[in-house]
Amino acid sequence: MDPALNLTLALYQPDIPQNCGTMLRSCACLGVSAAIIEPAGFDASDRNFRRSGMDYLGAVPVERHVSFEAFEASRRAAGRRLVLLTTKGVVPYTDFSFADGDILMVGRESAGAPDHVHAAADARIVIPLRPGLRSLNVAVAAAMALGEAIRQIAASREGPDAQ
Repeated sequence: MDPALNLTLALYQPDIPQNCGTMLRSCACLGVSAAIIEPAGFDASDRNFRRSGMDYLGAVPVERHVSFEAFEASRRAAGRRLVLLTTKGVVPYTDFSFADGDILMVGRESAGAPDHVHAAADARIVIPLRPGLRSLNVAVAAAMALGEAIRQIAASREGPDAQ
């Protein structure tokens, strides 16, 4: 875990506790902070949420925001870029240039992110899928995008001569 990594995974109104717990566990393991934009579709004491996050939930810093507006005010005040991972994105996540300080956001499992969240995003990225298939599980998609972001940020820190 790189304590200097300034990357956040934001979950917009998560509604499946197992996915939320899995994403927070991934954040803990990868050294990424997390943000949850309320309302969530479950209580944080939900046993499925606790089971999927296991004992990793205490190892990840989580900011909770009562609304998207509260999250957005905090993000803008910090000068951080919002990168929305969405099936409606046009830039493949591997072609996007991630930067230290980015906030990668995923939408609700049941409905994605609403138009006002799309409008607020600085970038909208997508994981290209085979034709006819709709989407990956949100926790899988988040892990893929986080892995690419971490890879790019690490490479940029190593400089152009690193192998």
